[in-house]
This record gives sequence, C-alpha cells and structure tokens, in this order.
Amino acid sequence: MPIGPMDEYLAHQTTETFDYVQTSDRNFYDRYYFNMHDSTGDFFMVAGMGQYPNLGVLDAFVAISVGTKQYVVRASRALGHDRLDTQVGPFRIEVLEGLQSLRLQCDKNEWGLHFDLRFDGTIPALEEPRTFTRKGSRVRMDVSRYAQVGCYTGSLEVDGQTHEVTPDRWKGARDRSWGIRPVGEREPAGIGIEEVMQGKHGFYHHWIPLQLDRGMVKVMYEADYEGTVTVEEAAFIPAFGEGDSRGEIEKFGIPKIEVDYLSGTREMAAATTTLSPLPTLSAPSPNDVLTIRSLPQRTVYLAAGTGYLPTDEWGHGFYKGPLVVEGLSFDMSTQAQRSQYAILNETLCRFELSTGEISYGMHENMCIGVYQPHGFNEPGTQAP
Repeated sequence: MPIGPMDEYLAHQTTETFDYVQTSDRNFYDRYYFNMHDSTGDFFMVAGMGQYPNLGVLDAFVAISVGTKQYVVRASRALGHDRLDTQVGPFRIEVLEGLQSLRLQCDKNEWGLHFDLRFDGTIPALEEPRTFTRKGSRVRMDVSRYAQVGCYTGSLEVDGQTHEVTPDRWKGARDRSWGIRPVGEREPAGIGIEEVMQGKHGFYHHWIPLQLDRGMVKVMYEADYEGTVTVEEAAFIPAFGEGDSRGEIEKFGIPKIEVDYLSGTREMAAATTTLSPLPTLSAPSPNDVLTIRSLPQRTVYLAAGTGYLPTDEWGHGFYKGPLVVEGLSFDMSTQAQRSQYAILNETLCRFELSTGEISYGMHENMCIGVYQPHGFNEPGTQAP
C-alpha cells in the first residue's frame, strides 16, 4: 500500500491509502471538465482531465472550435502514486478555492495552442442526480457529479491569434464527476452483444448548464432506446448575491425537449426545452412555463481527438506509455466532414428564453443506437 501526499490529509474514508479506490472495477475514474466561450458564437473551447486509478493512467485534452477548424492538444502519462500531481505534458489544473475557483494551464507547445486561465464560479456548485445503470448483471455506470457556471480570466493563443480573456465576456461551465463508467481499452461484449443484435441498445442524452446574469437554469435528461427516462433534472440556481440565501434551488418538473435534426444526420439543428414548475400547496396547478430555444452556433465534436469517444487509438484511460503529447487539427468546413464526428456534441448555442432573456452557452446532445421516440429504429437510421 504505497503512501502519497494525499495521505497527509484527514480525509480517508477506508482503511486503504489513497493509492487504492473503494472498488477494483477497472472503469473507476475521476474527472474535470470545462468549457468556455466568448459570448458571440465565434469561439468555443472544451477541456478536460481524468485519472483512472485502476488503469494507472492520467490524461488531459483541450479542443477549440474557431473558424472552420477544430484544434486539439492531448496528453497522457502513467498516473504514479501522487494523486495530487495534475501535471500531464503541458497541462495542469490547480484548485485555488474549493467549489469556487480553479486555474487551468496548457504551456506553450509546438502546436501553438496554449493558455493560462482562471475559472470563478458565479453560482454555488450544484450536485447533480446520481447516475446508476446496469448492463445485464454488471454495473455499467455509477457516477456522482456536480456542475457550476462562471467566468474566465487570463490569456489564450490558438491559430496564431492571442485572446485576452476577461470575465465580462468569457463565460462557461464546468463539471466534476467520479465513479464508474466505461473507460480504457474496449472490453469483450460477452452476452451484452445480444442487446445490440435485438435492437435494444441506445442512449439519448441532453445536458444544458444555461448561464444567466441572475443564475443558472440546469437541465439534464437521459433515456434508453425505448425512451424510458433514466436520469432527469431541471432546476434554477440563483447567482451569488441574488435572493436572501446562497444557492436556494427552484425545482422544475421533468423537462420536455423537442429536437429538430439536420437532414441526414442526428445532429441538432435547433431544440426547444419546456420547463414547468412543480406544483406547490399555494399553486397546485402552475402555469408559469419556461421555454428555451437552443440555436446552434458551432460545435466541439468530442469524437474528434479528445478521447471521449475513441475514433482513433486514443481514448480516456488508454495506456499510451510513460508520457505522450499530441496535437491534431480537423477540417469541419462541410457537413460531410462534420458528420463522421457528430456523436457526442458540445454545441454552443444562442439561447432565447420565453422571459425575453438571451444567453450563450452549451447544449450537450447525443443520440446513438436505437431511439424509438424519434423514429431511429435502427442504429444507422438518420433524420429525414
């Protein structure tokens, strides 16, 4: 049981050192996620870092959509015994104030993409619903997470352009998640292949951290191939300084999301989200409905080089050696080029609310395999 710097802290929850997690499941992970935009629709960045203790890997990436290109820098190394060491190639993340402020860095490199950024939350971090699913008798996902919107400060260079990042304009969201989900090299499907052969395999997903001056409207919705909801959340969290209490949450009912697809794809052309307040004793039949129109501006395609969906030999938790750093660029100028990566889509949208408010931010969307409610009755079915 090797000891490391984390073992100095009064934070143990088992008799093991921090070198060991509470499960031997190879799919245990611990991850940071960030996105950032310039409030115009011209620039969108997604970055992440993950540790995979049972695979012995630490990796990180940044992907930026600007113009007609998507630029990616990614790095992977052996995890080692110091879980507090987040340096992997040019990347590192530093917690400045827990649940409030973090520093993200990507040092100068041969691909000309580097940054030094500080994220400051504008709302309290929101603990999201826990995700738990099984595939047959095995746990497929058991994930805890929280989300937060905020502003960025610092500097960034990409594609020969230097950007001064100021909090009045540069905004975005972050996510922390940990637990069990498929990571690392692909495992044999075993009897699970029967689901695919019987047309019972599909996943439908939306994640919307909508940032407003007064707070965050947060929507999460996941369903299986039949449309059975597996996770759902809709809430409003006021910004710091709004209202009488910090972080008082207003809950909505199950969100209703209607998607318009680009013809011949499953990529979102637009979407309308309808949120109805939960009934209360004083208002048993609420009619103050909030609608949100999502109008895509540009997309970071996570299947293009980030490791979320390993379309090449790089995936989250893949062991690449003691240290590997790579840079890539993708031409996204045509629909045909984009469609090969349009699987898990970080879509920067202009949001138009029924309140008259306008905002920019991400509407993450994914529809893979079979999804019967939208007429996708075969894995390869596309929108008409």
